[in-house]
Amino acid sequence: MAGNSSRKGAIRQSKKGPSAGTGGNNKRRLEGKGPTPKAEDRPYHAAAKRKKAAEKKEVRSPRMPKGDRPRGEIVAGRNAVLEALRESVPATELLVARSIDVDDRVAESLKLALHLGLPIREAHRAEVEGISPNSQGIILAIKPFQYSSFEEIMERAKHPSLIVALDGVTDPRNLGAIIRSAAAFGAAGVIMTERRAATMTTSAWKSSAGAAARLPIAQVTNLARTIDAAKKAGMFVVGLDGESDEMISEMKVATEPLMVIVGSEGKGLARLTKEKCDLVISIPISASTESLNASVATSIALFHIDQQRRAK
Repeated sequence: MAGNSSRKGAIRQSKKGPSAGTGGNNKRRLEGKGPTPKAEDRPYHAAAKRKKAAEKKEVRSPRMPKGDRPRGEIVAGRNAVLEALRESVPATELLVARSIDVDDRVAESLKLALHLGLPIREAHRAEVEGISPNSQGIILAIKPFQYSSFEEIMERAKHPSLIVALDGVTDPRNLGAIIRSAAAFGAAGVIMTERRAATMTTSAWKSSAGAAARLPIAQVTNLARTIDAAKKAGMFVVGLDGESDEMISEMKVATEPLMVIVGSEGKGLARLTKEKCDLVISIPISASTESLNASVATSIALFHIDQQRRAK
C-alpha cells in the first residue's frame, strides 16, 4: 500500500539521517552522579545498618583503648581482689569503676592498695566490664611472674642442699601449697616443667601464702636433663610414688644433698623420671584411702627429711 511504503521510507530515513538534539536539556544526566558510594554509606544497604548498630553500641558501651588495658593476668571481683591484696600478690594497678557502690570489701581493697603503694585508676563502668563482665566494678592487674633458673637455685642452695622438682603438677593450688612447704622446710627452690604443668597464676600465689615471693621458682624445658645436672652436682634424686615398696622411713640419704621429685596428681611420676631416680619411696597410708594429694605428700616427705637433718 502507498501509505505503508511511505511510512517505511520515513523510518529508514530517520535511522540514517541526523536527529534533532535536546537543546542541552539532558546535560546534567549525561554528566553522571560521581563515584558509587561505599556500601556502608548507602542508607538501605545491610553494611550501613551494621555500621549504625556498631556506632550505637560504642556510644552505649565505650571500650578502653588497648594501651590503657591491664596487661597480663587479672583478678576480677570484690572477694577475689581483696584476697589477692591481703596475700600481697604482686600487682601493677587497681582498676575501679566510677560511681562504684563502695562496700566493706571495696573500702578495704582501696586501703590495702594505698598501703602497698599501688596505683589506683578510675574508669567508666562499661570499660571495666568490657575487660571482665563479672568484675563487680573492680579489677586487679597482676605482674608477670619472674622465674629463676636451675643454676640460680643451685647457687643459692646451702649444704646439704634440698631442691623440690615437680613432674607435671597441674593444679595451681597444689603448686602454691608445695612452694609454701618447700619454703617452710628449707628448700633452696622449686623446679617445674614449662609444658603440661601449672604456672604461677593468682591461685598459686594465694596458696603459697607469700612464699612465692621469697623462694626461687624455675621452669625447665627438660626435666630429665635437669635431673642429670643435679646428679653431676652431687645430689641424690628421690622420687615420691605411692606404688613403691620402699617406705619413706627406710630412706637413709635424708642428710645428703637431695632433689625430691613429686609426680602429677593423676599419673604420678613419668616412666623416664622414675628410671632416673636414685631412690623411689612411698608414704604408708590406710588401705581405705587411694592416695595422698601431691602437696600433702610433699609436705610429709619434706618434714621427714627435715627431722632427720635436725637429729643429725
